[in-house]
Amino acid sequence: MLAAMHGKISCVKRLIEAGSNILMFDTLNGRTCLHYAAYYGHSDCLQTILSVARTPEVSASWGFSRFVNIRDNKGATPLHLAARQRRPQCVHILLDSGALVCASTGGYGFPGSTPLHLAARGGSLDCIRELLAWGADRIQRDSSGRIPYTVAIRNHHGACAALLNPSSAEPLVWPSPLKFISELNEEAKFLLEQALMEANREREKVILKGTVYSLPSPSCSDSGIDDNISEASDTDLCCICFDQVCTIEVQDCGHQMCAQCTLALCCHNKPNPTTSCTPVPLCPFCRSNIVKLVVAKTGTKNDVDQVNPSKPRKSWRARNLSEGSSSFKGLSAVGSFGKMGRGSGRIAAENELLDKPLSLDI
Repeated sequence: MLAAMHGKISCVKRLIEAGSNILMFDTLNGRTCLHYAAYYGHSDCLQTILSVARTPEVSASWGFSRFVNIRDNKGATPLHLAARQRRPQCVHILLDSGALVCASTGGYGFPGSTPLHLAARGGSLDCIRELLAWGADRIQRDSSGRIPYTVAIRNHHGACAALLNPSSAEPLVWPSPLKFISELNEEAKFLLEQALMEANREREKVILKGTVYSLPSPSCSDSGIDDNISEASDTDLCCICFDQVCTIEVQDCGHQMCAQCTLALCCHNKPNPTTSCTPVPLCPFCRSNIVKLVVAKTGTKNDVDQVNPSKPRKSWRARNLSEGSSSFKGLSAVGSFGKMGRGSGRIAAENELLDKPLSLDI
């Protein structure tokens, strides 16, 4: 516990090798070493402890899911502590390991608080992004009847409140219950997670536009996304949006799509209210069930990087607007395939402005 508290990863590993029991509780707060790693934000220690918890010796006695969601004396799980202490990386690791995103506390913080309540209280935009992307409920109330939006307002976190406002647009949610998502390899999962976060950042820009709150610059900008499109071959472009390079492949049928369109197929499949089961998404080309996704064999990042960055690039979409093609950009416009005409007109107007030379009439 002390090694996890102070982030001494070498000590954590050596103690585990010597037979230390990760299932022990302290007597003061009833917390495990996992609680302390999450509270103090030591993600490397957190990963190591979770790796040990997956071993048969530990999972057979407790169960991995039970260990990830273990509560302290005040009903706080490691996810509650990470969200309250503004630890977005630990929040992501715990959610990816099966932490319950809407679990309520006992006496920690305010009774009945969810991780989203505690992230709103701490004012961490990054933690709020992660929790919303994993399905946190913006209108779930604590024991005092407050929603996370109210908590953010009371603690003077205006930007957080804007994202948590129930009247603002719903974020896209990572489809974690789907079986094929859990079987993704790390590279394919990273591509899909990046697509989801980019789409939600676009949503955040719209929500915060015109307010006094400024959003921190993301690691990837819109220009960076456009630069990742190769003009080497139009056959590498996604046949759904005609905008992004194909990076994801359906393993059984071999059809390829960009990460944005792949994720859109998953995010817009809602669970069946009678069975609480999420329907398996279908391949849009052959209508077969999508059982497993892998990284596409062609049009990958390595192929894109070989394109000369100094060479001016004009996207497939811009080159074919005059021929009447319709498309949409990213997940923000993939809500309904039947509404593409309306969105494509707006995109055409934007590209016309970009392609025409700038003139000033004074």
